[in-house]
Amino acid sequence: MTGSSTQSSNRADAVIECRNLWKIFGARANEAMQAVQDHGLSKNEIRDDYQCVVGVQDATFTVGEGEVFCIMGLSGSGKSTLIRHINRLIDPTFGEVLIEGQDINRLGAVDLRALRSTKIGMVFQNMALMPHRTVRDNVAFALEVRGVDRDDRYRTADEAIRTVDLDGWEESYPDELSGGMQQRVGLARAIAADPHILLMDEPFSALDPLIRRQLQDQFLHLSAEMHKTTLFITHDLDEAIRIGDRIAIMKDGALVQIGTPEEIVTEPSDDYVADFVAGISKLQLVTAQKVMQPLASFEQQNGPLDMASCLTANLDDNLDALVDLSIETDHPILVKHDGQAVGVVTKRKLLRGIQGKMED
Repeated sequence: MTGSSTQSSNRADAVIECRNLWKIFGARANEAMQAVQDHGLSKNEIRDDYQCVVGVQDATFTVGEGEVFCIMGLSGSGKSTLIRHINRLIDPTFGEVLIEGQDINRLGAVDLRALRSTKIGMVFQNMALMPHRTVRDNVAFALEVRGVDRDDRYRTADEAIRTVDLDGWEESYPDELSGGMQQRVGLARAIAADPHILLMDEPFSALDPLIRRQLQDQFLHLSAEMHKTTLFITHDLDEAIRIGDRIAIMKDGALVQIGTPEEIVTEPSDDYVADFVAGISKLQLVTAQKVMQPLASFEQQNGPLDMASCLTANLDDNLDALVDLSIETDHPILVKHDGQAVGVVTKRKLLRGIQGKMED
């Protein structure tokens, strides 16, 4: 794995921490886990020797305050199994899950219910809206369970409904709504409960592409505005790249790489990840910092640069912006940081970056 794939689990702003998490399904799961610890058995050996299935293997990651952390993988990769450990819908075979520093596997029934009802909200692909309740009553349900009085919970519900652009639908029933509108109700229900953490398990996967993109846009806006710590599950790499501050690629129950979208695309840890990212456009994703040559190195090779003749870019300008600049000049593009010249992007470097080749 690349350097971006490993991380400390003790970052100061950690909200969610998974430490060496394993989930093995089967009657002999504990025996299989012991065999893993003693002999390092593989997933296939566990299946053959113990008739058990490994759902998650040795997952370690941290999600920081306000971060959108995407877990991406194909069907059967273990991503939905993993997310269900975060609010303890599933108990691990081995390992720890910490929420704000608290090991949730040690919680009793009362404290676990409090965690689920106050700190964690979950949005599923199938929203399971209650058909006999109006939109307002569906959105207000968590507050009703908490014992919030009718006027206060309706006030909060109506505000959440407005937030997801469903004004005027408060008295409608789920079967009167489109699929996209039902997903908005589910999101509003999570928002109304005001959890610190949002768990989103493929919430937009069943929607048409246009509606899906609209809801992604809405989620990104709400995420920036409300600063919720979010664990977002998807099988769509384009969605993960668009939404995630960081992405974890999952295969066969294991996290094979963790990094920013730019790191995942430009520094795939193995052939599996490389195949995933092969068709991803680099134009909106890769920045000048990734493709530039340090100024000192450029001038050592080519002599002093005539900076007055160069158009300038910032470190975080993407390849698309660099292409626009390159069209307007035959000179290299000068990259600045805090007003200081730090690097140079030549046409060769730019074209290599578009190809996905960060080094000549």
